[in-house]
Amino acid sequence: MTLNGKFYDSYADEASCRPISKFKLEDEPNDPEVIKNLILDELLLDVNGKQNLATFCQTDLDKNIHELMDKCIDKNMIEKDEYPQTAEIENRCVNIIADLWNSPNPTDTIGCSTTGSSEAAMLGGLALKWRWREQRKKEGKPTDKPNLITGPVQICWHKFALYFDIELREIPMEQDRYLMTPEEVLKRVDENTIGVVPTLGVTFTLQYEDVKSISDALDQYQKETGINIPIHVDAASGGFVAPFIQPNIIWDFRLPRVKSINGSGHKYGLSPLGVGWVVWREKEDLHNDLVFEVDYLGGLMKNFTLNFSRSAGPIVSQYYNFIRHGRNGFAKIHNACVGHGVFIGEQVNKLGIFDIIYDGKTALPGVAWTLKKDANVNFNLYDLSERMKIRGWQVASYLLKIVEKNIVIQRVLVRHGFSRDMAQIFIDDLIRSIDHLQKHPLVSKTNHTDCQSSIKKSI
Repeated sequence: MTLNGKFYDSYADEASCRPISKFKLEDEPNDPEVIKNLILDELLLDVNGKQNLATFCQTDLDKNIHELMDKCIDKNMIEKDEYPQTAEIENRCVNIIADLWNSPNPTDTIGCSTTGSSEAAMLGGLALKWRWREQRKKEGKPTDKPNLITGPVQICWHKFALYFDIELREIPMEQDRYLMTPEEVLKRVDENTIGVVPTLGVTFTLQYEDVKSISDALDQYQKETGINIPIHVDAASGGFVAPFIQPNIIWDFRLPRVKSINGSGHKYGLSPLGVGWVVWREKEDLHNDLVFEVDYLGGLMKNFTLNFSRSAGPIVSQYYNFIRHGRNGFAKIHNACVGHGVFIGEQVNKLGIFDIIYDGKTALPGVAWTLKKDANVNFNLYDLSERMKIRGWQVASYLLKIVEKNIVIQRVLVRHGFSRDMAQIFIDDLIRSIDHLQKHPLVSKTNHTDCQSSIKKSI
């Protein structure tokens, strides 16, 4: 390549012939094309998103989303007076989601976009606390010991409880019971319970908790005690799956006790990172003390998010997905993903050394399994995950914390952008990895039970 009549190559440039700066700014600028290439080269070392079967997040985005994201890169979602049409698109998304989740009045409820479902979950939790505290003050009762009931939840609820001074009563998993049940909820609720949080798509096993049964149990509890305990549904993943492919499951605003729901647009909502959503059943379910009026951005604006400045791109992309796919499009996409997950589960089960914990048929697209107790193998599941990385596959292996005995499980998530051909390649690579580890064990004759015992002692 020539530049101004002279030979030039970006990899012969001075910036390419020395280590890239890591700890401080250099004094002089560099050629932007060279620096872009150097950074892109480093990013090649990251995993291929389509082979990342550990993440819930969407990794396959069409060219139109890339264009919309580019057009919105300079739009600050919080500045609604400057970007009124973008604000209108956000409001449309809230109304569409409220309708999707069977709000009694989807055009006149309240909700907002967030940076992800974790922020949305915390907003739902804060609304529960404020309503509980207000009621306790009216009754002349103390407000210093709020508690929240959950099943096995992801880290955001632990953060919420710590940050906002709430006792988290997380129902532990037991042998053959991995989810919250009405019986376990009723063991823990009392007058200080600000709410119960069932999960529609548990992080660890992909299963849905039975929101309706829990709601029915709380109805009966209220009749017996007079204590009215609301529900917030953490539908981070299932909120954009169940309405399309499991519409008969009653989990949403069809249940009067459900006061708020959070969901993640950048998971099964098919949108790019990072957008989440929270919707309240009625405007009254979001306490006025949590709403701030901001007037220094050009006009009077109400705000009730934890974060502030962020790109409008993911929100606009969410609207694009809603309009492009419609209900039937989402259903077709997610049903295809379910089919791939079921196929993987069936093939894994045929290998004879695994117990299937979740078969992919009734909740999120994917599958989870553990090694059989009597499996005669020379590896554990962590070894298998590491071996699969050689072919680029990311497969989550982690402890399932069960009362008295932890077990290690593997979980595969199937998202839009995955095909049956890729599923078959995955299975072929899994079989090759197992064969290799059997012939070349990473630890000498250490079976998976011993490995799990040593892991348990270390935690």
